[in-house]
Amino acid sequence: MDKASSQECPYPGCFFCVMKEGNPSKRRSCILKFFRDLPSQDDDGQVLPISGLWNTAMAHPNDPEFIDLGIFECMSALIWKGLKNRRWLSHDQNIYIPYYAAHIIGSYTMNMEEFAERAVEAGVIPPLVELLRGRLTWVEQRVAVRALGHLATYPSTFSSVANHGEILELAIQLGMSSLEIVYSHFYQYPDRRLSYHCDLLTRGMGGVEMESRKAEEWASQLQCWSLQLINCFAFKPEFLLALCKPEFLVSLPVMWGGLVNENSPAGIGLLRTICQHKLGRGPVSSCSGMMEALCNIARSSDDWQYMAIECLLWLLQDPNTSHKVVDKAVPTLVDLAEITNLGDHKKLGDSIVSVLQECNSMGNRSRELIEETVNSRQRLKWEKSMPKEDLHIKQAAALVVKLEGNSLFSSGDIAGAAEKYSEALSLCPMRSKKERVVLYSNRAQCHLLLQQPLVAISDATRALCLHNPVNRHAKSLWRRAQAYDMLGLAKESLLDAILFINECSQSNDPDLSMRQNKVPDYAERLVKKQMRAAWLFKEAALKHGGVHRKGEEREVYGNETDDSEWETASESDIGDDGRDHMGLGDEEEEEEVEGHGEKWKNRDKSSDKTEKTSAKGMRHGYSLKLAEEEM
Repeated sequence: MDKASSQECPYPGCFFCVMKEGNPSKRRSCILKFFRDLPSQDDDGQVLPISGLWNTAMAHPNDPEFIDLGIFECMSALIWKGLKNRRWLSHDQNIYIPYYAAHIIGSYTMNMEEFAERAVEAGVIPPLVELLRGRLTWVEQRVAVRALGHLATYPSTFSSVANHGEILELAIQLGMSSLEIVYSHFYQYPDRRLSYHCDLLTRGMGGVEMESRKAEEWASQLQCWSLQLINCFAFKPEFLLALCKPEFLVSLPVMWGGLVNENSPAGIGLLRTICQHKLGRGPVSSCSGMMEALCNIARSSDDWQYMAIECLLWLLQDPNTSHKVVDKAVPTLVDLAEITNLGDHKKLGDSIVSVLQECNSMGNRSRELIEETVNSRQRLKWEKSMPKEDLHIKQAAALVVKLEGNSLFSSGDIAGAAEKYSEALSLCPMRSKKERVVLYSNRAQCHLLLQQPLVAISDATRALCLHNPVNRHAKSLWRRAQAYDMLGLAKESLLDAILFINECSQSNDPDLSMRQNKVPDYAERLVKKQMRAAWLFKEAALKHGGVHRKGEEREVYGNETDDSEWETASESDIGDDGRDHMGLGDEEEEEEVEGHGEKWKNRDKSSDKTEKTSAKGMRHGYSLKLAEEEM
């Protein structure tokens, strides 16, 4: 054994033997020679050291050793070799090499501007552009756009990327078509999938189902990384006109990371960057359907909700766009006016009210809503100087009227109950936030039953903004999820329904803790329905005719109908006494539910995500404040 273990490696210049070399000087010279000679060699087994370098690059992206020894030159040459020599590419396992090479470039340029400068000097951009064009396949496009996105991030290397004029247009095309490309070239025909694609996706550890799941994740990354690259261009006014084409802008609100890539702001992140400059705000304000989309994101549980809010505020502040958007933006912003903190954004409601007060040239309804909001602020100030006894009287009066509303609701007079809740809101002290959350939420339930989803969304949003923590009042989440479902807005409904389930699973509400399964069945059914409707590949599947499997009937995903009547909260949780436990309840029940609100530990990690992505987000421009560049 000792003799065998002491035998020298039979492969001269073996990379793995070089890495074990104890003499630093000899190790350095051997690695230098390895990087210099590798592109010209045609030996079998080249993919092994490349995959080893790939692992090293991901584990230690800030280590300068290989940078100084020519790894970028080596990877660039290997990509060119794969592009120009298809015979070599098809030999052995060389088909993997361009993918690994581009991935290595992206990993080493992810954090260090100095490394990015060295990569540009080594000539990595031209071969990456060729991969971006689709000269090979979509998996190489994915790692190429990732690497180019990192290079475009840094001020010192952005111009080198931008000098290749086709990169922006290629990224735009890829952002719009990436989901269809992955679906039609991989997902749709499981029996025709390239084996090396399957191996890269699952590392050889999964079957068709795992391949499909990973393909969805990679497709989302391909789109999000394309948008990240485009976002670097969006900070430069000279590129905004090329970016702001209506067909591209209108597609941005529906581009989201989905549940598989939730840390990317995707389309709304790019829209936020575009709206920071006056040259971008004009086209955005004129884009058909854009304001409705921004308002829906602003009144949703999306982790990037604040980005939509900021877009609306900037559009209102701009005198050239305010008159176009004011009547659409005001109702949404009024609903959000009492929001306190959203992630790192403090006193967001104060900022909203300040902008609303400066608005001009609006319709009567918008003016009335703003006046009501301002009067509410004034009312809060007056209440601070009122005697406590007077406030208690107002609160008691509001409670009496609320109970009258509950009684009307139980008897089936839904419209009458809604009027009583409105009256109670006018009586209730502004600082009695918990009680106002209940009143708004109860009124939202009435609007749902009256088939008034837009008003239900408005009231549920107000309740969620008042609640502490924001966007975590379970009943309001469920009611807004139903309202969005009535409007066919699957993504918004899905996000609210998922948060509702999270709150149910963490809640100490006695109505839920009595159940063996705290998650209501009707909520699970709605989530399944909306996951089908919001499926990442839905449009591609409809366009290309579904998934084809050899010997099986065609299956069209994303187009199923839910034959079962999923229950609303008011239908499924009415007890023997006729009271809707998840809908409306008496004061004691509501007080008990709200009293446990602060103990709900699960925040769906949205604040954590904001903190986790803020550093990288700032580098990519997603977390910068409005910086007007008058040019």
